[in-house]
Amino acid sequence: MTSQKTKQDERRQNGNNPLINTLHQIGFTPVGVFFFILVALLPLIPPFNQEYIRRWLVFGAYLAGQAVAFDFTAGYINVVNFGFAALLGLGAYTSAILASDLPIILIHPDLSPWLTIWLGAIFAGLIGLGLGFLTLRLRGIFAAVMAWFVGIALMGITNNLTSLTRGAQGLQVKPLLQSTSNLPYFYIVLGMSLLIYIILKLITNSRFGLAFKAIGQNIDAARASGINPTLYRVLNFAVSCFFAGLLGGFYAHYIGILTPNLMHTSKTVEALAMAYIGGRGSLWGGMTVSFPFVFFIQNLRSNFTDLPGLHLVIYGILMILIMIFYPSGFAGLYQVLFNKIKGLFQRGEG
Repeated sequence: MTSQKTKQDERRQNGNNPLINTLHQIGFTPVGVFFFILVALLPLIPPFNQEYIRRWLVFGAYLAGQAVAFDFTAGYINVVNFGFAALLGLGAYTSAILASDLPIILIHPDLSPWLTIWLGAIFAGLIGLGLGFLTLRLRGIFAAVMAWFVGIALMGITNNLTSLTRGAQGLQVKPLLQSTSNLPYFYIVLGMSLLIYIILKLITNSRFGLAFKAIGQNIDAARASGINPTLYRVLNFAVSCFFAGLLGGFYAHYIGILTPNLMHTSKTVEALAMAYIGGRGSLWGGMTVSFPFVFFIQNLRSNFTDLPGLHLVIYGILMILIMIFYPSGFAGLYQVLFNKIKGLFQRGEG
C-alpha cells in the first residue's frame, strides 16, 4: 500500500515532465537510467576491460534476464516455475539444432543463429503454454512440483535422445558472431535483458498486470471479480517461458557447446535466488543484484575449487535471511532508503 502511495505521489510531482513519465512507464527512474549506462560502460573501463571480467559481465546480464523472466511468474501470479531451466534449455537446444550443419545429428538445417534463437523462443513459449494448461489448474505447491517434474522429464529426454542432442557428449553449436571477444556478446545479451524488462514492465503496467497481481494476491477474490485465473496464469507462464527460451538461444550460441546439465534444477535455483533476493514482484531488483552476485560467485569458485556447489549453499542462506528479516528484498530496501533520504531533503528545504 505504501509503495502504491509513493508511486502516486511521484506521478503527481512529475505530472508536467513527459520524459520522467515515459521512464516510469517502462520501469525506469533517472537513477535507474544512470546505473544502466554505468553497467553498459563498465567493459570499456579498466580493470573491467579484461576479457575474463567481460565474460563475467556477459553472465551477469544473462542471469539478469533470467531473473526478470522468472520474477514475472513468481512475483505476479505467485507460481514458482521449477521447470524454468528446462524451458531455457529447450530454447537453447532448438536454436542449436536448427542452426547446425553437423552431419552427426539427425537434423541439421543450417539456419542463421539470428533466426533460430527466436524460433527456439517460440518453441519454448508453446511448450510453456501447453505446460501451463497442464499445471496451472492446480494451486500452490502442486503447480510448482508439476512444472519441476516436467522439467526433469525434458532433461531426461535431452540426455537420451543422442541422435538429436548428442546427450552428455555435448552438442557443438554455431557461434552467433565470428568474433572471439566477449564485448559484442555483452552488449547483445544486455540489450536482450533490457528488452525483456521493458516488455514485461509494460505488461505489468497494463490491465493484464492488474489481473496478474489480483491472482497472485488472492485467486478466489480475483475469480469473484470476473477474472479467469487459469487463462491469465497460462498467458503469464507462456510469456515467461518464451523469454527463457530466447535467453537459452543466446547462451547456446555464446558458450559453443551444450550438455543437458543446462536444464538442471540447480540452474533454476540461480534465477529463483536472484528474483527473491532482488525483491519478488519488482522485476528490476533481481536484474540489479545479478551483476554483483556473478562477480562474487565467480571469485568464490576460483578460490574454493574444492567446494563445488558452495554458491548454492550461499544462495540458500541469503534467501532464508531475506525471507525472515526483509521479505521485500533489495528493491524494498532501496525504496525505504530512498524515501528516508528524500524526507531528509524535504525537511531541509522546509
